[in-house]
Amino acid sequence: MTTETLTGPPIIAIVGPTATGKTAVAISVSAALGGEIISADSQAVYRGMDIGTAKPDTVERARIPFHLLDAANPDEPFTVARFRELAEAALLGIRKRGRQPLLAGGTGLYVKALLENYGLTETPADPVIRERLNAEAAQSGAPALHARLEQADPAAAARIHPNDRIRIVRALEVLERTGVPISVQQARDAETRTRRPSVKFGLTAAREVLYAAIDQRVDKMIAKGLVQEIQDLLAKGYTEDLAPLRSLGYKEICAYLRGQIDLETAVSEIKLNTRRFAKRQLTWFRADSEITWIDVEGRSIDQIAKEILSQLEAPY
Repeated sequence: MTTETLTGPPIIAIVGPTATGKTAVAISVSAALGGEIISADSQAVYRGMDIGTAKPDTVERARIPFHLLDAANPDEPFTVARFRELAEAALLGIRKRGRQPLLAGGTGLYVKALLENYGLTETPADPVIRERLNAEAAQSGAPALHARLEQADPAAAARIHPNDRIRIVRALEVLERTGVPISVQQARDAETRTRRPSVKFGLTAAREVLYAAIDQRVDKMIAKGLVQEIQDLLAKGYTEDLAPLRSLGYKEICAYLRGQIDLETAVSEIKLNTRRFAKRQLTWFRADSEITWIDVEGRSIDQIAKEILSQLEAPY
């Protein structure tokens, strides 16, 4: 973390579950404060994945500068450490221009990466180990690998769901490559972390309101051409086994394009899986006592932004 990125006004972070209007609110707040937005969305970093990640459109990007959108191709590895590196560089530029930095998105690890210097001790990936572990997971199931992790690194296993193949494989990969449990490395990282000044707001809504917003958002994505977007990605040579194409919204449509399910089923699965994802996001962010929560139900984007701005008028 550089000294330069610690100076200036605190970062305004707007977080929360999907479909609560974080990007639109961030744009409104940024416009009022002369700001620029750093995206904290782990899928919006990929080029060509626009509709399924609900990226801001060209009009919105012309209004407010955005950073960390379209930062990698879908077949390029993109880690938390890489995000932090690029986000800190973006933040430095924003500071030098005398602008107000905003961080907006629903990827909790990315938020921690920038605001708490998280992930600096990340061990480089080992493709050979990872491929072997992924093959074992495909054959035996993620829970079997989770059981192995529970024996080797119970602290890490306690934080990882038995079906979360990606994080299980990563934890076992780190252990095998370094001989040091990932939980120990993360604890060391926490001890040396320097928190960056920030003011955090979380957008939320009652469950039925959030679920309705998710359904509308998915329907809008389909209407805007999500299926064609994924067909275009596949036509460019990107394969379904890439992590971005296994992400929410993309994996279900890939199953449809393979003929495994019909489109109606794919859409229903996207909605269901997005609801589950939103619950996990809420669980993550609710653990942060520094977040000021704002209920978005029945309120316009401008009304939500005005509430944030009014709270920012107090010294912080």
